[in-house]
Amino acid sequence: MDTVTVNHFRDNLRTYVEKVIADHEPLKVSRRNGADFIVLSAEDWEREQETLSVLQNASLMAQITQSSRTHATSSGYRPTPEQLDALNHL
Repeated sequence: MDTVTVNHFRDNLRTYVEKVIADHEPLKVSRRNGADFIVLSAEDWEREQETLSVLQNASLMAQITQSSRTHATSSGYRPTPEQLDALNHL
């Protein structure tokens, strides 16, 4: 993550905002008093919130864990050739 001073950020606000949005990379802005802050696009913030929601949901995490186990052992669900064919024609 890049870091800039608050003065440099303020002087180049438009450039930094456009870069954060285009690159999907947060920007750390440092202040003299040590109260730094992060600039993040709304889209990236929403994605982070969704990820946190999944990670905090014990039921979903259990499903993901079980899915990983069945995938690793090749013991998960396998669609029939007919089902695959139907999916390929959607």
